Amino acid sequence: MERPKNKFLEELDHRLGNHEDKKGILLEYETHIEEILLESYGCSNENELMERIISRLGSPEEIASLWKQELSVTPSNMKWLFILMNIFFFGGGSLLTLFHNLFQWNWLSMVWRHLTAIPSIIAFIYMFFWALLGYEIGKGFGHGGRTLLKKTFLLSLIPNLMLMVLTVFEIIPHSWFEPLLTKTFIIACIILTILLYPISWLGYRWGRKASI
Repeated sequence: MERPKNKFLEELDHRLGNHEDKKGILLEYETHIEEILLESYGCSNENELMERIISRLGSPEEIASLWKQELSVTPSNMKWLFILMNIFFFGGGSLLTLFHNLFQWNWLSMVWRHLTAIPSIIAFIYMFFWALLGYEIGKGFGHGGRTLLKKTFLLSLIPNLMLMVLTVFEIIPHSWFEPLLTKTFIIACIILTILLYPISWLGYRWGRKASI
């Protein structure tokens, strides 16, 4: 039972060459191979076991090729991409709020009314953004993406916390957010903020599985 696993991992080790996350990749695939071996407990034919492993995971050559392609997207680029996207969301929302309160433009008032009428949909889209963040990091960096996820999450959360502080201490007038700023809405925002990391983590786990 161990020989097919060892043979597969040895070849994968060789194919990965000097990949910077080789150790994590091998550990990840070793776990999946052990799951396959447990499922194939009654099978004693080593060739058949190897075929099952390859059919489920791909050949070592294919796996190594995929992971080498992932090096073209660096962790730093991925991190700043999501941080900038979050800033874009908040920047766009802030400008919309500011202009709506400073200028009496009919078209802008109409946009504001439509957006404030669908807070649940906006919240769902935002939750999806955070799940996507975790998924892309998990899929792109696998086992080695855990630290990247934490760093990206913490940095991306800064605009959220800044807005919360500015609103709570009324540095930004509460009237600017009418009719959104109700007690129910504030509680919902706090709960959703607490849920952001678990949602990102679930996305990350899903992405890790998708990378296999």
